[in-house]
Amino acid sequence: MGWRYVRFRGLFELKRKTGILKNKFPTNPRVQQFISLEEWKKLPVQYFFQDKNDLKILKNPNTQLKRAYQQIQSGKLSYFNSTLLEIGQDYDWLTNPSNDYQYDQNKHWLDIPDLSQEAGDIKYVWEKSRFSYLYEVIRYDYHFEEDCAAFVLEEIESWIAQNPINQGPNWRCSQEISLRTMNWLFALYYYKRSPELTEARFQKIMQVIYWQLKHDYDNINFSRIAVRNNHAITETLMLYLAGIFFPFFPEAAKWKHKGKQWFEEEIAYQVYEDGTFLQFSHNYHRVLIQLMTQAFYLAELNNESFSDLTYERAKKSLNYLYQCTNLENGQLPNYGANDGALFFKLNDQPYRDYRSQLNALAYFFNKEVLFEDKELEEDIAWFANSEKLTAKDLNFKLQKEKISRFSQGGYYLMQNPDSFTFIKCGSYKDRPSHADNLHIDIWYKGENVLRDAGTYRYNTEPELVRYFNGTSAHNTVTLGDEDQMEKGPRFIWFNWSSAESAKVREAESEFIFEGKIKIFQHLGQEIYHNRKVIQPKEEASWEIEDTVEHQTDLPIRQYWNTSDGFHNYFKISAKDEEGNELKVGKQKGYYSGLYGQKEETEVIVFSSKGKKISTKIQLK
Repeated sequence: MGWRYVRFRGLFELKRKTGILKNKFPTNPRVQQFISLEEWKKLPVQYFFQDKNDLKILKNPNTQLKRAYQQIQSGKLSYFNSTLLEIGQDYDWLTNPSNDYQYDQNKHWLDIPDLSQEAGDIKYVWEKSRFSYLYEVIRYDYHFEEDCAAFVLEEIESWIAQNPINQGPNWRCSQEISLRTMNWLFALYYYKRSPELTEARFQKIMQVIYWQLKHDYDNINFSRIAVRNNHAITETLMLYLAGIFFPFFPEAAKWKHKGKQWFEEEIAYQVYEDGTFLQFSHNYHRVLIQLMTQAFYLAELNNESFSDLTYERAKKSLNYLYQCTNLENGQLPNYGANDGALFFKLNDQPYRDYRSQLNALAYFFNKEVLFEDKELEEDIAWFANSEKLTAKDLNFKLQKEKISRFSQGGYYLMQNPDSFTFIKCGSYKDRPSHADNLHIDIWYKGENVLRDAGTYRYNTEPELVRYFNGTSAHNTVTLGDEDQMEKGPRFIWFNWSSAESAKVREAESEFIFEGKIKIFQHLGQEIYHNRKVIQPKEEASWEIEDTVEHQTDLPIRQYWNTSDGFHNYFKISAKDEEGNELKVGKQKGYYSGLYGQKEETEVIVFSSKGKKISTKIQLK
């Protein structure tokens, strides 16, 4: 992680243990009035819309949206865009609904651990407090023309009453604080003229927003140095937006200046030159896309802009994700950590469909839709409501490529009319999430037939965390039962794997990938995995040749995480280095397509005492 990390983390822990850090985050601060409601309404700043009556979106009062709204009203909430849980209409904002553990609202946030076996996964408490569900309520308000102002503002007021400043679990994470502030801002502007937004309510909300922003700024280096991922991008963006939309706070100018500077620095560092992302996760890459979308539209509306490099990395990101997108259903490989995050859901599409979010950012650049479907354009309508917005780059166009190379992230893609092949082969300069080098993902006619097992939960039984993060949950090779890298605590891997070489090319009648990685360094210094993949251009078949150079006495094992559909379409066979047919082994595995959910699956395993396995996958 580097000496910068070590120095910061050591000093942070010293300040935390001595109580010095708590002084920066006081409880029960004095109540201040920064601006009146009427003065706030007259501020010369531009949001996506000035209030609900300013919107020009085509009304679409559909049954799916109505059902989602009714569930929220009845005390049911979709957790992580996957699991509907009944938490009741009087939810206390402090109870984990997966195990009924209740956090102490009087504890300082520094005294509350992220990881606790007794408390369970803290994300279950953070989820509602993020207030992303307000988008469904507000969309229902708009499309069905039914005023929900009282419900929305009462929800915010209820949260404030149960979560004293700097106390309890919902003050533990600065990213959650930043997202909550962004989502409250959306609600405040939508209900700007509502009689339900009273002076008293407004003052309560402003008091808490001020301390949320102050918390964000005073703890920003934890995300910028110790974490350095989408948390840092979310928090720095919120500080920049604070300077635009809350100029009456004493530190607003400083927050805005530093926030913008840090946001641009994080984009430059976290988004590689080829558009791939340091978190090695498609879900978190979409989080980045949504944050950049908010940043770009709101800056433009307020006569501001970001560096050319920031916009360039955004366009490269769009290209990478577009090349990975299945055009039939908008899904991408379930690659890397996936916690169910979708911060600003402004459409009715399934969670795994990325097209609406990609559309919204692409439209910022050239005022053209990337995916032509009215059902995928509502995000654009909310963000681009103002006529003030103009095209940033009319020459920005994307098209599907037969083969694609993203060498900095380590991704190699092959596309033909019926199939899509995604291969990971890279080195790490930033912390890896899963031990999945040389994983291959195969799609056929829109179905992910050979897939990544997913994530499940960050805080669950150790053996399940190990499984989903480990090598056997991916379509690659192990030595015996060993993962490619040595597992450390929580999200940490030691002895990172690295790519020695990788290339993908188009021959006359086939696509060919060849890659070599250095792995299993905890077992020996010179262990390498070579993988060659050949796919005919006009045929849905694959030849995969795996060779492992090693001096251990462990067998090599090749794993195939199959969907049910795989067996409907394909047959699979393998041979060892002497040409002998290998027995098709089967073992129990798991698949998690959505956070918090898992199902038992069948994993195909080929094993050999030799150093080479050649596998053929072909249509039945």
